[in-house]
Amino acid sequence: MATWLNLGEWLNRLRRIVVILAGLMVLSPPVQGREGKEHFLLRDDGRIRGHAHAPVTLLEYSDFTCGFCTKFFRETWPRLWAEYVQIGKVRLVYRDFPRSLQGPSLDTALAARCAGEQGRYWRMHDHLFTVSTPAYDLTSLRRYAEKLGLDVTQFTACMQSDRYQGPIFRDRLEGGSLGIRGTPAFVLFLTQQGRNGPVLLIPGAFPYEVFQAQIDRLLQLASAPPSPASHEKGLP
Repeated sequence: MATWLNLGEWLNRLRRIVVILAGLMVLSPPVQGREGKEHFLLRDDGRIRGHAHAPVTLLEYSDFTCGFCTKFFRETWPRLWAEYVQIGKVRLVYRDFPRSLQGPSLDTALAARCAGEQGRYWRMHDHLFTVSTPAYDLTSLRRYAEKLGLDVTQFTACMQSDRYQGPIFRDRLEGGSLGIRGTPAFVLFLTQQGRNGPVLLIPGAFPYEVFQAQIDRLLQLASAPPSPASHEKGLP
């Protein structure tokens, strides 16, 4: 269930976005926008891996047909899973950022969402990133669905409908509002409302050590007592 209470105030308290690019940390302005615009940072639509209340959130914007996204999934994600997500320190929230609003980028995002209707979102997600010779036409996606034990008729009907195009495009627009222009891109922040801390934008499939350093930094902030200002405003 989405957590909406005081999100605008919480996000206004986040001091800055730190952009990590080629090892250089560049300060950017805080996330801004119309009232309520930033609520998507904590929106829960079921595509979450890890403990719902993990202290750090890693928001991933990705495209199943993106080579660097595949590189991240195969090389960096297994260590993040083992050392942070599986043990409750970080939760991963996946968001679609199709590089094209038609063709394979859109179709694969639809395939994962349609698999999710049958409780197989993450299985389709993982399969699309690990299949040895990927093919993204409808026939191939139907074959993947069958391999994962889905009702193929239901899956096909979902793929041919338009009910997930809007949510997918919304993910992309929201990512763009954060300054994301390509995939993969990651946003790191403290999950708990009322905590001071940076919002970290990692624009690319950086090595594990980059994620490790920034996650550890946020975990240290998460373990610190809330600031006096947070108590004064009645925040956690």
